[in-house]
This record gives sequence, structure tokens and C-alpha cells, in this order.
Amino acid sequence: MSAGPGGALLVVGDVVTDVVARHRGPLAAGTDTAASIRRLPGGAGANVACWAAYAGCRNVRLLGRVGMDAADWHERELVARGVRPALVVDAAAPTGTVICLVDTRDSAERTFLTDSGASLRLGPGDWSDTLLDGVARLHLSGYLLFSHTSRALVTVALAAARARGVPVSLDPASAGFLAELGVDRFLGLVEGVDVLLPSRDEACLLTGLPDAADAAAKLSRYVPLVVAKQGAEGALVARSGTVRARVPAAPASPRDSTGAGDAFTGAFLAALIAGAEPEDAAAEGCAAGARAVERVGGRPPGPAG
Repeated sequence: MSAGPGGALLVVGDVVTDVVARHRGPLAAGTDTAASIRRLPGGAGANVACWAAYAGCRNVRLLGRVGMDAADWHERELVARGVRPALVVDAAAPTGTVICLVDTRDSAERTFLTDSGASLRLGPGDWSDTLLDGVARLHLSGYLLFSHTSRALVTVALAAARARGVPVSLDPASAGFLAELGVDRFLGLVEGVDVLLPSRDEACLLTGLPDAADAAAKLSRYVPLVVAKQGAEGALVARSGTVRARVPAAPASPRDSTGAGDAFTGAFLAALIAGAEPEDAAAEGCAAGARAVERVGGRPPGPAG
């Protein structure tokens, strides 16, 4: 499933500002709930790119769209983590913002309130086939499928990648948005993708099956390689209608699960580009996911650690 060792990773996806509110206990409706609140760089596409660079991919590029309000900050943050950003600055829409509500009890599960802003205004006019020069793999954030403009970009990017023989991966991104988009429509849009990286909930939603292994196996009849992320239960690797490997999770003490799936995807893709087999790449993904949940926010450590 790899284009061979080496080469660049091009990620196309969302760049947003995360407002992470960590609270302990249920939200108190109609009044105050004490929380620790931080403003951090985020976005599934941007997070994947940063984790791929952190995992050792030496040439990671990111195409995304941001507002004028935070363009410089996001560019600095990406460059500091080893990513070469190609950010389109939108003069009409602000940078997307996601409020991440993190319940610090138990698994540090999170709930998102999402204003996609400029990120889903990324369109075919922002694409150039030269973006694929030297690229070993193209990765598309599933959030691109949730607006007409960015869906059109996905179609253009997939066609360009197919013409050059560049393999393409996609992370479905959001079970909630997938339900609105519709399963049949989603499967039609991802035709030509060679690696699908759903969460357990996304895999089950896309197949109507309650068991993650059954769901991953069924999806692998549509997409050549399916890697289903299961959080604390590790990952499943499925091909040709069969689960070929069950990869255990790495131990972790969760603080914030924001971006854990992005960390998995970034490390997985970095390993694939380096020539690893999918099962070994999934193990790298699990290790990165474990590191991610022990940090606040969706990005890996910066140069200072």
C-alpha cells in the first residue's frame, strides 16, 4: 500500500483554533462550572501533519485555509513542529474554532463544539497539481467532505493523485457529521482512496454493524486497507474483507483525548512512508496515540519538549 520508502507527505485539511476547557464532573446547566481553559492550535489536518513530522517524516506539507485573524500564529506553530505550511488566507471568514469540552474524570473523553470558519472554504481554486511534486502519499481530512466547496477540492485532489499514481488516505473525521452526510454519499466520495482510518464509532456507523472488527472487515471490501482506531483497545487492520491484525494499545494515563486519533494517523502515515508494513505502522500509531492522550491539546511536543 506504500509508494516506497521516502518522499513527502502532503496533508490537505483543516487548521483551526482549539479552545480546550478541562472540567471535572458534569456541566452545571444555567450557571458556572469550574474549568481550566487554554487556547491551542488544532485542526485534524494540521494535527496529523504535526504528528507525522514528530514521528520522523522529514518532509510534511500542509494545505489549509485560515482567516486573517490567526494566520501568522498558525503558520509559526506549524513551522515550529517541522511542517511546511501552504496556508490560504481567507479575507472573508475567520479561522475555524473548536471548543473542546474535556471531562477529566476517567477516560478524559471530549465533546466538540465546532465552527469550521475558513477551513471548509478550501476549494478547487486553492489546489495546484504541483503540490504533489515529490509526494509519496496524500492524506485528506474527512472534514473536507462536510461542505460543498471542500468536497469539490477532494474530487480534484483525488483525480490528480490518481493521475500521478500517488496513494491516498482519508480519516472520516466525525461520526456526527458522517450521519448528516449519509453513508452512501460518503462511500461514493472516497472512491479511489486506498487507506481509510476510521474510529470505531465511524466504522460502525458506515456499515451499520455493532462490532468494530466486523465493521472494519466490511469496509475493507470497499477500500483496500482499513485501519480502525479503537482508543484504549488498540487498532484493527483489515484487508479484502478480513481483519488481518489486532494491534494492542500502548499504556497511557489519559489527561485529554483531543487529537489522539490524529496522532495515530500521523505516526501511521510516517511509518508507511518509511516502508513499514501496515501492521507495524499501526503499532507506531498506537504509541503516538498514547503519548497524545497524556498531553493537553491535539499537537505533539514542540522543540522545547
